[in-house]
Amino acid sequence: MRIAVEGCMHGDLDTVYKTLQYAETKNNFKIDLLLCCGDFQAVRNEKDLESLNVPRKYRSMNSFWKYYSGEEVAPFPTIFIGGNHEASNYMWELYHGGWAAPNIYFLGFAGVVKFGNIRIGGLSGIYNQRHYHLGHYERPPYNEHTIRSVYHVREYDVHQLLQVEEPIDIFLSHDWPVCITDYGNSEELIRRKPYFKKEIEERTLGSVAAAQLLEKLKPPYWFSAHLHCKFSALVQHGEGGPVTKFLALDKCLPGRPFLQILEIESEPGPYEIQYDEEWLAITRSFNSVFPLTGKKTNFGSVDLHVEDSRQWLKSRLQERGAKPFEFVQTVPCYNPSQSVSNHSFSGYPRNPQTVSYLQLLELPYLLDSMPEPKDVSYSPASFIQRGSFSDDSETIPIDDVDELEELAEVDDEEAKE
Repeated sequence: MRIAVEGCMHGDLDTVYKTLQYAETKNNFKIDLLLCCGDFQAVRNEKDLESLNVPRKYRSMNSFWKYYSGEEVAPFPTIFIGGNHEASNYMWELYHGGWAAPNIYFLGFAGVVKFGNIRIGGLSGIYNQRHYHLGHYERPPYNEHTIRSVYHVREYDVHQLLQVEEPIDIFLSHDWPVCITDYGNSEELIRRKPYFKKEIEERTLGSVAAAQLLEKLKPPYWFSAHLHCKFSALVQHGEGGPVTKFLALDKCLPGRPFLQILEIESEPGPYEIQYDEEWLAITRSFNSVFPLTGKKTNFGSVDLHVEDSRQWLKSRLQERGAKPFEFVQTVPCYNPSQSVSNHSFSGYPRNPQTVSYLQLLELPYLLDSMPEPKDVSYSPASFIQRGSFSDDSETIPIDDVDELEELAEVDDEEAKE
């Protein structure tokens, strides 16, 4: 199976897909899957821009809307996680995962799916200790505080991933596991990014939650983005234990290492995205304590009879199959030929995919439950490469992407918020 991995998408699907198609033609091979490590920016219309945490002058429709509308179709199955620059209202619609557009699958705030016989797990968002132990109290429309906290990783989602026992082949996170720099060429990283030096020395660069998951899951491959540079590492899990190949990639800009293509062993295709039975069982077991307020999550009442749930789910999946529910548009799509006021869009709909997913698991729909005001704790937020993961691997040039150059100036400063 040949997989392409992309760093920060920033809504520039056209450039990424065209670059990969160029690589296919030039090298006479076929790409089976594209993985994106966050900042995907699945912006469907002007209203979604209001949920995107970037300075107003940098808010742009980019190209995702074409794929949402059906004007364009993703040429490869695409799986992505969320970062810290997302249309957070749309991601919340698909909290449990689902098709963001035809052939483009959001892994959810946390999730595991199968692609062929390959298991792919992921954690959306970035780590922030202030909000980590709280529930998901943010609801659209977001205010100046919640738009900057909605994408912060929560203990609830990490705790579910820590229950996974069966092997994960590939894991995606937006920010890097903390201390991952111990396992790669940190001196070269500091030379290229000198403002990382203090955090590396203080052992605070990265996500504590991601490091926990790396230690527990020990996947053969772990891909990240967020810090807008390429960095590779090899993590040996104990003497004689398994090895994780870690790779962080850059953002989509000309001349930058934002894409990598690799081959991994798998069963013969064709391949398709399917629900993962173990993950469905974990979701079902934890839903009773789904935290929806600004209070600390209480895991005391979780029924961890995951194996019992799996037996029940096995028969359910045998009845309907494991393919995800079909994509459904839930809001009008951007129309570049006309200007539309945000007042033209009313409400925040329930996504039929999420409704059907919860019905499959016989779980209640909770995403539009509103927390009591006293429960909410607002606080302001303080080119493709092939072959080796090493920083000197071959670069395949791409066409210039002029419109992203200005965004780069602000994004490096805000990448770690």
